Amino acid sequence: MNETVNNLLSDLPRLTLVGAIDILLVAVLVYQAIAILRGRRAARVVIGITIVIVVYGIAVVGRLVVLRTILETLAPYTAFGVIVMFQSEIRRVLARIGEQRWVGFGSRLASREVADEIILAVTQLMQQRTGALIVLERETGLRTFVESGVRVEAHVTRDLLLAIFQPEGALHDGAVIIQGGRLAAAACFLPLTMNPELSRKLGTRHRAAIGVSEESDCLAIIVSEERGSVSVAQAGELEMDIPIERLGQRLGVSVTRGRISGEGRRR
Repeated sequence: MNETVNNLLSDLPRLTLVGAIDILLVAVLVYQAIAILRGRRAARVVIGITIVIVVYGIAVVGRLVVLRTILETLAPYTAFGVIVMFQSEIRRVLARIGEQRWVGFGSRLASREVADEIILAVTQLMQQRTGALIVLERETGLRTFVESGVRVEAHVTRDLLLAIFQPEGALHDGAVIIQGGRLAAAACFLPLTMNPELSRKLGTRHRAAIGVSEESDCLAIIVSEERGSVSVAQAGELEMDIPIERLGQRLGVSVTRGRISGEGRRR
């Protein structure tokens, strides 16, 4: 008995360093794929494909010749269909992998000056209950969305942001995009998220913020005119009704109520 067990163990492949790295990389890819597909319509397609594979296995085991032949005939075309259906999800997985910071954790999203101006503007917009959508570009370019709006190319200041988002202004409808510390464009059109798990109570601004964060590694700041609160969207996830100190953390700077209030009065 012991000899049989030893023979079975000896036949098992040994885990080497290369094998461990191989398994780890596959696990990372699978995890990223699941994270992207979770809660989206594509997840249902994956379930459907899994059911078809199970049915094919049953057809092979049960010797169901006709069913097996049909599935084998359709298999080559299914591969192309999957690529077409999942093109946005595949692009999102690759983009998310490229967004990972392997070194330099905790780096600032914006310079101290730009972050302060954004926080001052957002604080006043919240008090006035004025809706706003501010998108900060990171590694992934947002040129397509910039070209959909009105070019501004100006320094980021509180007064400029407040002027853009005034309800009677010509540029208030749409998003402001900040590139490299400069306000690149206003009144920009953004893609709306198609995530079915999102609450239907979310307005167009919130859906647009999530949509652009799904397409790139940007940070989107939303000010709600209904609640007078601020939310942040990044990597397809929405953090709602956050305090101004938390917004500073997301921008990579520290914020205190006293400092913001004092700067607001001095202006």
